[in-house]
Amino acid sequence: MIQEAINNLIDRALEEDIGDGDHSSLSSIPPDALGQARLIIKDRGIIAGLEIAGTVFNKIDSGIEYSCFLKDGDRIDRGDIGFEVSGLQHSLLKAERLVLNILQRMSGIATETRRYADSIKDYKSKILDTRKTTPGFRAFEKEAVRIGGGQNHRMGLFDMIMLKDNHVDFAGGIENAIAGARSYLEKSGKKLKIEIEVRNIDEINRVLATGGVDRIMLDNFTPEETLEAVKLIAGSYETESSGGISFDTLRAYAACGVDYISVGALTHQVRSLDMSLKAV
Repeated sequence: MIQEAINNLIDRALEEDIGDGDHSSLSSIPPDALGQARLIIKDRGIIAGLEIAGTVFNKIDSGIEYSCFLKDGDRIDRGDIGFEVSGLQHSLLKAERLVLNILQRMSGIATETRRYADSIKDYKSKILDTRKTTPGFRAFEKEAVRIGGGQNHRMGLFDMIMLKDNHVDFAGGIENAIAGARSYLEKSGKKLKIEIEVRNIDEINRVLATGGVDRIMLDNFTPEETLEAVKLIAGSYETESSGGISFDTLRAYAACGVDYISVGALTHQVRSLDMSLKAV
């Protein structure tokens, strides 16, 4: 599903950028002129988006030759060469901005994700992304998290039942929300996991008494509260810590033994890596 989303996103992005033609190139460069360009890395981090860049070039012009010297997930440093491309100059210029936008954004996300994942690699907790993504760019950003060593929580509202605080409150309580979710799955025939968000120990006890879920999300718990919660839930359901968790507090939550830690900052506060595509 993510590959289909990526292909659709590339098509929309090219339509957005090119419109009825690259008039800068059409007005200044002969249509049959050939050229070569290379990706120059100007930052340290983790590269992500190289395979997608190849797809962009191929969609614009299948005659473009794309020679990649790195692979997604590799560490990069200033001065590294990511790839070289050759073909019609018009085609290379059409692809330039979209390829850079994808690589810079994805590499920034992959770099930050790797930093988070490496910091807790001695614990069992896994880093998850969230739905706090750039509208329309989610497939790229979710793939970048995966390349960086994290895991995708869910792609959207359609591939998991996530009963957050507003769902619980609108449904009239935890018991009603879970019962409604179970009934919905039975009637619809859908096979989706159910996760429920809790705000305190009392709500954990209510979930445990009700049952029927797959994972319990501990929202805005302190590390001390998280440790108590994990002991209560242990062996019954998966656990996930969420809500305002930063790099500085990450290890404190991992030490509590939670299965997952979701971090919205991986995608909504990240800095893009610097790189350029230069003519040779």
